[in-house]
Amino acid sequence: MERIRVYVDGCSLGNPGPGGYAALIKVDGEEIVISGGAPFSTNNRMELLAVIKALSFFKEPKEIIIFSDSEYVIKGATEWLLTWKKRGFKTSSGEPVKNLDLWRELERWLSFHQVRFEKVPAHSGHPENERVDRLAKREAKKWQKNIS
Repeated sequence: MERIRVYVDGCSLGNPGPGGYAALIKVDGEEIVISGGAPFSTNNRMELLAVIKALSFFKEPKEIIIFSDSEYVIKGATEWLLTWKKRGFKTSSGEPVKNLDLWRELERWLSFHQVRFEKVPAHSGHPENERVDRLAKREAKKWQKNIS
């Protein structure tokens, strides 16, 4: 199975507000960019959507390394998701898990692909992370202009 590197980021201007996400996929010496947004969203939803869009790009199971600066996404996918599922998607305080629709979609893709997450420090000069950050902000600004 080929190993694929994916760099993701999401943002929201206002949180909630106009949102954008971006994923940079590096495979076979090529780069593929996926980006988009929503008129009203949160940072966490856009972070999750970036990962989901990247994973759903591949129609056959792959070995994928996701590079993200989002602790919410990384801990959610690698630690919290299993516990939430056991609790009926409730938090430790008994509250419903936020962004449940996206967590369920992500869970589906995590069981389809072999995925590993790597933490990238935000705004640390990491070239790919800075690039997807700029792309996500650009997507959010498109929505900001559309609703102004």
